Amino acid sequence: MTPLTLYNSLTRSLELFQPADPANVRIYSCGPTVYHYAHLGNLRAYLFTDTLGRTLTWKGHGLTHIINITDVGHLTSDADAGDDKMEAAAKASGQDIWAVADHYTQAFKANLRDLNVRDPARFPLATDHVEGMIAFGEAIADKHCYRLPDGLYFDTSTVPDYGRLAGVRDEGPVEGRIQTVEGKRHAADFAIWRTSAPGENRQMEWDSPWGRGAPGWHLECSVMSRQYLGPHFDIHTGGIDHREIHHPNEIAQNQAYSGTADSGATVWMHNNFLVDRAGKMSKSSGEFLILPALVERGFHPLAYRLMCLQAHYRSEL
Repeated sequence: MTPLTLYNSLTRSLELFQPADPANVRIYSCGPTVYHYAHLGNLRAYLFTDTLGRTLTWKGHGLTHIINITDVGHLTSDADAGDDKMEAAAKASGQDIWAVADHYTQAFKANLRDLNVRDPARFPLATDHVEGMIAFGEAIADKHCYRLPDGLYFDTSTVPDYGRLAGVRDEGPVEGRIQTVEGKRHAADFAIWRTSAPGENRQMEWDSPWGRGAPGWHLECSVMSRQYLGPHFDIHTGGIDHREIHHPNEIAQNQAYSGTADSGATVWMHNNFLVDRAGKMSKSSGEFLILPALVERGFHPLAYRLMCLQAHYRSEL
């Protein structure tokens, strides 16, 4: 059978795919933050990973695919300032945060079924792995982190080639998306743990060596991918927006924990955006098109799947 060639975002090149174990290709995909319904652009990512998984199966490989559910830690700015998206959504709706997370998690899974996306091996929840995140933070804190009044921060200068995935050295810095936090040593440093401020009323918080609070968004993927797929696995996927901050931070954590230059995955793959002609498509903007709305307009969900398959996954659609 013809060998499979994949584009690796880490090396910016096409590479012959050589899994560690052809009988069990291991894939980790960044899942949704369940503070709202997934919009069509979000869902394009899972149509891509499903197509990738089906291709691997057709090639004769076994498959273990993990899609995480982010129900804590993701801030409204995608960086280290602002409110937790889950806390903000619960506060705005006046609902219990756990009920909000479950509602949107079930809606996301229903979307995948409607799009004929195969279930992964697991949909692990971030909140089920906080103990592991704290242990991970403790393991890297002495050599790679420092304390600020609002939490524990990762010093990006302590790992080799920070930002290589984003192309920082070749394409310029991506710090425009990173909000300033007073006391950070470097603009790109990021939160491992966010300590609750005095008087802050959070529904989701835990005790830790750095005070009562919640994990940073990036920590969950390093912990869960390691738990379910091992310290090094075959493919890591996500949207192209993850290539700039989230995944470089995840790689930095992996390097710190392992004490090596290993990114944690052999191949990193990123799908491009679905572009809404009316403007930016984002859940946080409050203006977006969801799959049930498309169905209400008379379109079958698989028509959207077919539309996505008519464009290369690395091209805007």
